[in-house]
Amino acid sequence: MRFRHMDTRVTFLGDDSEPTAGQTVWTSQGGDGAAGMAWDWVQIGEGIVAMADPMSVITNLRLLGGEGEVLTAHAAARYLNEFVRALPWQHEVHRAIRGLPH
Repeated sequence: MRFRHMDTRVTFLGDDSEPTAGQTVWTSQGGDGAAGMAWDWVQIGEGIVAMADPMSVITNLRLLGGEGEVLTAHAAARYLNEFVRALPWQHEVHRAIRGLPH
């Protein structure tokens, strides 16, 4: 599956006590139907963004283990994070942050 950026939003502009944060959404269309992934992100430093909670990728994907069993959310998190790392999501987040009025 090849995921494409659908939307990135800044949900909190940040202030002296809390960092800028938001959500990003990625989708894929394949022969078996549509798939999507979304996660929250947070700006942890100047020009540095990270997943807010790597265990909280929201998706309609069902990942299967070696025996064909559906992986639990905990077991699937490792693979979902590998998918996320392969995407240029941080670039999209930086674009969204740069687009904010200053």
